[in-house]
Amino acid sequence: MNPIWTFSAGLLLLIIFGWYLATDISRRKRILGTVLAVLLVAFCLEAVIPPKERINLGIDLRGGTSFLIRIVHDKEDGLAPDTLDQAVEVIRQRVDSMGVAEPVITPQGTDKILVQIPGVDQAKIAAAREQLKQVAKLEFKLVHPQSNDLAPQVLAGTAVRPPGYELKMYSEDATKEDAAEYPILIHREADMDGKRVSSAYATFDQQGWGIGLTFDSQGAKEFGDLSGKHVKERFAIVLDGQVMSAPVIQEAMYQGRCSITGNFTEKEARNLASVLENPLDTPVVIEEQRDASATLGADSIKSGIYAGIAGLLATLVFVVIYYRLSGIFAVIALLANIVILFGIIAMFGFTLTLPGIAGIVLTIGMAVDANVLIYERLREELEAGKSLGAAIDAAYSKAFSAIFDANATTLITAAILFWRASGPVKGFVITLTVGILGSVFCAMIVTRVLFEWSLAGNLLKNLTMLNLIRGRGWDFLSKRGLFVGMSVAACLASILIFTLRGDKNFGIDFTGGDLVMLSSASPVSVAEMRTALEPIGLDPIIQEEADTTTGKEIFTIRAPFETADQIAAQAQTALPDAGIEVLSTDRVGKLVGGELARNSIIALILGVIGIMLFVTLRFEFSFAIGAIVALLHDVIITLGVFAFTGRELSLIMIGAILTIAGYSINDTIVVYDRIREGLRSARKGSIAEIMNSAINDTLSRTLLTSGTTLLTLLTLYIFGGPVLKDFSFSILVGILVGTYSSIFIAAPIVLWWSSRSGRDLSTEVREREEARERLRNVAAGS
Repeated sequence: MNPIWTFSAGLLLLIIFGWYLATDISRRKRILGTVLAVLLVAFCLEAVIPPKERINLGIDLRGGTSFLIRIVHDKEDGLAPDTLDQAVEVIRQRVDSMGVAEPVITPQGTDKILVQIPGVDQAKIAAAREQLKQVAKLEFKLVHPQSNDLAPQVLAGTAVRPPGYELKMYSEDATKEDAAEYPILIHREADMDGKRVSSAYATFDQQGWGIGLTFDSQGAKEFGDLSGKHVKERFAIVLDGQVMSAPVIQEAMYQGRCSITGNFTEKEARNLASVLENPLDTPVVIEEQRDASATLGADSIKSGIYAGIAGLLATLVFVVIYYRLSGIFAVIALLANIVILFGIIAMFGFTLTLPGIAGIVLTIGMAVDANVLIYERLREELEAGKSLGAAIDAAYSKAFSAIFDANATTLITAAILFWRASGPVKGFVITLTVGILGSVFCAMIVTRVLFEWSLAGNLLKNLTMLNLIRGRGWDFLSKRGLFVGMSVAACLASILIFTLRGDKNFGIDFTGGDLVMLSSASPVSVAEMRTALEPIGLDPIIQEEADTTTGKEIFTIRAPFETADQIAAQAQTALPDAGIEVLSTDRVGKLVGGELARNSIIALILGVIGIMLFVTLRFEFSFAIGAIVALLHDVIITLGVFAFTGRELSLIMIGAILTIAGYSINDTIVVYDRIREGLRSARKGSIAEIMNSAINDTLSRTLLTSGTTLLTLLTLYIFGGPVLKDFSFSILVGILVGTYSSIFIAAPIVLWWSSRSGRDLSTEVREREEARERLRNVAAGS
């Protein structure tokens, strides 16, 4: 979609949304809400159709192009590990800077790197190839004072080349093949190298496109000293042995900046800036380029899509049966949310991968949750004797704080993860963020507009709903010692099991493994190859690749260390008529590199701190402690169950773990909101009684939301195929544990923490609300 059109459409929607919030006239509000919803869905629908052309799918869902890069060296025993690691990180940063989302980048053998880029756009593939192979070795070399006169004589052989200098050909239009060149004498050794460049960026001025360079503090000093000693002399900026420009030094430059000119196009300037920011220490060559199939396999993707659709339909049918007419409104809102989610993914070119789909699963769960929150409130208001119109107004008003707080905590974590993390974590965050915003919009505006039009048209006289789950005044907190003790034991057991398994917890994405390349004389599908290898129980990652030069079909199989021979033998035994031939075996490094792991851990820690600050501000510090304890409880036990059942963590499991964390905090905050409501309203009874009442009031919402989400995941687990089984299993366990913790763990922790110093939690919450109200009044008065 044209960026100008996207911006204009977004601005129009923003104006209508602002008008909708500002007006108090019910008829105008209905019309504006309808126009806003219809336009937003229409824009997103236009962006997503046809889906195969509009939505970028990751390497796990669609496949892409595979490059095998070899680092050029003369060492017989391979490169030093730090040299290979440096090359991997540089290539990862270059690919990220191109806007290629979630590539597969892993060391192979001792001097090779496997790079898989999603998608089949030929222009992007060609650009990626150029980016990957360019070394970007930047050097600054002084020019001989008599270069203009002496260099042509050295070139003609009528003069001797001065010691310490080398002859290079130079053009003012260095990037153009047909530009006139002339000789230049520059220092053989660099007077300063480009390792001190901290950032590089494309620039545009009167001379056209160029590249701006910024040095770090040490580099700024070195560059300043070099330029200060050689004012009015020339120095050459040399990139990969080619003189890009040779300006005269006019003054000492201690600002830590310089620029490279050379009549670049915009694309050349941006690409060059990218590689200059991430230079390679050693040259590389691209040995092979192949078209690669999806890592999940077409059979797994197809079964996963069918299972996901079936689960979603089952959820929608349940919502309609349980809430009847209100359920139909919720289904319309949920379908609109799905269109908005995929439309925005397509509109802004985000890449959809399996962790991203995990974000969509969580989004759908939260979208159902928002409607359940509203409808359960609506039931309460109707049972209190209010008229239908008044009950609807009260339900949306009272449910808003729970919806806002639950989603705000998730969005805070998502923002921090997007800022610090990369790879599959970022893909998860994008879909989750877009989905949450869409779900809040659809729950608070789309369903509200449908109710308003039904009331205005006198089409809605009364509402009926099933009420199968009722809080019956159960005293959950009286058994808090038992439940907390059980949870502590479960957490300790989980940590013990996980620790005892050690490296067995981690799959090849985290540890690396063997890479086996097989060819077949007759056609064999990925599904057939996976079935053939099932008896050895390794669960390898299988891709079908086509060599772009020979057209030969090849299977690349990644599996644990020391299993290459076993895989080859099993494939040849199970497929005797296929003519399986072993092309090569090698070792591949881990996909989750040190930088990705460090950034993800830092992001998660910052996310926990962000949740604590937000929950403290919105509730009270003891609530923040309870939320974090419940979150850690859910993740630890899920990992423990995963380890106990003998499963291995893979790259896609990052998305599953983040989904569990997001669901846990969302579930807990909803219960907290009802507890806060009871505390600040000075409801009679002890703190424990108020908490018990809150848990009972939200019990139907908790179980309904968990049940509908579990329905989708159970369908995915049963019918989604072997590749998605571990993924759906972990989220299933996480949601069950999360439901348990929101009922039996979060509130007891709040009660215990608040009573440690003998504080009155009810008074503290009311005082916090009063202080917040005073601040609002002061702000309104100013």
